[in-house]
Amino acid sequence: MDHTEAGERLAAEHSATNARLELLLSEFASVVAASIDSNADDEHDPEGSTIAFERSQLDALIRQARQQVSRVEEAQDRLARGLLGVCAICGAGIDADRLDARPAAINCIACAQMPRRY
Repeated sequence: MDHTEAGERLAAEHSATNARLELLLSEFASVVAASIDSNADDEHDPEGSTIAFERSQLDALIRQARQQVSRVEEAQDRLARGLLGVCAICGAGIDADRLDARPAAINCIACAQMPRRY
């Protein structure tokens, strides 16, 4: 994948992820608004756990979408600096098949599989 194609794929992924994020935020706002207008008590109402679960699930999806936006923006920055395709950990080249599958990948497969240290 050349520089132009990589930029286009990253821009498309950024746009699609932002659109998904906006939709999720809208859905979350709707769930919150619906629960405010009801007298549901999450702890004692049989439907309460469903409302809490739905909010929690949407919250997790929103966090994932925000993380993906950040990953794509980091990859776009690396592309601008001429570093896309170079592993951010070991400096080796990232396989073209990996970049085709995950345009925002900043690590080679070997480094991506290493256990994370927190």
